[in-house]
Amino acid sequence: MVTKTEESQVNRLENQVDNGGGGAWEYLCLVRKLKVRRSDKVLKHGLSILNDPKKRSTLGPDEWTLYEQVAVAAMDCHTLDVAKDCIKVLQKKFPESKRVGRLEAMLLEAKGSWAEAEKAYSSLLEENPLDQVIHKRMVAMARAQGNISGAIEWLNKYLEIFMADHDAWRELAEIYASLQMYKQAAFCYEELILSQPTVSLYHLSYADVLYTLGGLENIQTAKKYYSSTVELTGGKNIRALFGICLCSAAIAQLAKGRSKEEKESPELHSLAALALEKDYKQRAPGKLPLLITTLKSLKIS
Repeated sequence: MVTKTEESQVNRLENQVDNGGGGAWEYLCLVRKLKVRRSDKVLKHGLSILNDPKKRSTLGPDEWTLYEQVAVAAMDCHTLDVAKDCIKVLQKKFPESKRVGRLEAMLLEAKGSWAEAEKAYSSLLEENPLDQVIHKRMVAMARAQGNISGAIEWLNKYLEIFMADHDAWRELAEIYASLQMYKQAAFCYEELILSQPTVSLYHLSYADVLYTLGGLENIQTAKKYYSSTVELTGGKNIRALFGICLCSAAIAQLAKGRSKEEKESPELHSLAALALEKDYKQRAPGKLPLLITTLKSLKIS
C-alpha cells in the first residue's frame, strides 16, 4: 500500500515532468517501484524516452524494463499498436523469454481473444505453476467475461499456493458476498482477521456477513466484531455503532425465554446509542430526531 508521503512524491515528480522540468526516468522508476497505476503518464513519458535514441542509449539494460513497462501501460490505455511494437522489440531481444511470453498473452487478452489468451496462459503455467501474475490474470480474465464461477475457481487455486495474499482473500470474500454465499465469505474474512487482526475493515465486513447470516450465535459474534471495529477506529465508525444497536435489538428478540447468560445486556447498546447521538449533533443535527426515533424502535427489553 502506497503511503501519503510516497503518493505526494509521485505527484510532485509527475507535475515536474508534465511541466517540462525533467526527471521522466526517475518518475517512471518510482511508479514502477511503488506499483502505482498511472498508465497514461507512463505511456506518454515512457515513449518520449524510447523514441529518442540519445535518451534510450543512456538506460543500459534498463531499456528492456522500460519497453515492458510501456507495453503494459499501452494495454491499459488500449493503445494496442504501441504495445505490439514494444513486445516485438522484446521478442527480438529475448526470443525464448517466458516473461515476454506473458506479455504476448496479455496482449491477446487486451484484444479480447479470450480463448487464445487462456491457452497461452495455461501453457505458461504448465512450465511455471508458481507464476503469481499469470494466476491473477486468469482471475481477471474470468471476471472480465462475466464468468464468476471461473473467477472463484481460479482464486481458490491461487490461494492454495499464495495463502498470504490479503487482496486475493478480500476479492474472494466480496465475490462470495455478492452471490449471497455468506458462509464462504465469512471464512475468507476469518482468514483475513487471523493474518491482519488490526485492520478494522475486516472486522466490520465479517460482522456484516454474520449479521446477514442471522441466528443468535452469529449475531452475538457479529456484535463482538462490531465492537472491535469501534475500538480499532477510536469510536469513530458509524456503521459499526449502528451494527451494535441492531445486534442488541436482534439478540433481545432471539434470546426471549432463554437463560440470563444468553440475554442481552443494555450497557453496550446504550453507549453505542450515545456515541451516535453525539456524532449526529456535531455533523448532521437536522437528522438527529430521525436517529432518536430509530434508536427508540430498537428495543432490547
